[in-house]
Amino acid sequence: MSETAPPMPPEARGAASGRGRLSGRKILVVGAGQQSYDVENPPVGNGRAMSRLFAREGARVGVADVDASAAQETARQVHAEGGAALPIVADVGEAGEIERMVAEARAGLDGIDGLVANVGIVGGWGLVNTSAEDWDRVFQVNVRAHYLTCKHALAVMPDGAAIVLTSSIAALMPANEVIAYHSSKAALKGLCMWLAKHSAARRIRVNLVVPGLIDTSLGRLASKADPSREERPIPLGRQGTAWEIAYAASFLLSDEASYITGHSLVVDGGLVALR
Repeated sequence: MSETAPPMPPEARGAASGRGRLSGRKILVVGAGQQSYDVENPPVGNGRAMSRLFAREGARVGVADVDASAAQETARQVHAEGGAALPIVADVGEAGEIERMVAEARAGLDGIDGLVANVGIVGGWGLVNTSAEDWDRVFQVNVRAHYLTCKHALAVMPDGAAIVLTSSIAALMPANEVIAYHSSKAALKGLCMWLAKHSAARRIRVNLVVPGLIDTSLGRLASKADPSREERPIPLGRQGTAWEIAYAASFLLSDEASYITGHSLVVDGGLVALR
């Protein structure tokens, strides 16, 4: 990356005003909280940025997270901007919790016509040091949870709704040594395609957002574990922000993307395509 970061537009900084692109929508964001990982003044994470942006664009938002305080903080930030948010606590690693989460969101929002599944964990390191238990736990959260969340949400969503799953460029290139994470994020492409085909008759669109190197507290933790992460030459000259991921998800949820389904929107500053 260049030593001097290029200037970022207001959207990338989370400073742009809403434009009513999601007015009247009822959107559940799964993985809407964030952890600081002991980062001082941590930048906003993807799920929290999505929740705030969707509300800013006129949606009522269900903010679900396994961490109650993180979900409540996201809701507080939405409320502070004048938006409407419903905090929901759920462990999506547990099947029964997912069904309850969707039901709670539906009741609290008076329906669900938008869904973002934004959860992901890592486990193991390399081929030798990844156990069967590591593999199963990563797939339980990173793939099974997405499948079950979509299954329960699709049962109550109206025709014309929209779903966004959050993948990673780890699905497109070997980015680190966490083989289970890479594999699970790649599996989301198959899930997206199947769900998009299955739901097309109801005009329910299902798409993937594929983030690249994003400056979040988790991203900074990853850079500590793998310093070479900071040295990757990104064509646009900098890491992305969670707001840029949020705008991509907002677009795919909105009527602006009414003719887009089964698509993977890569948001990585050109890293994968131009490397």
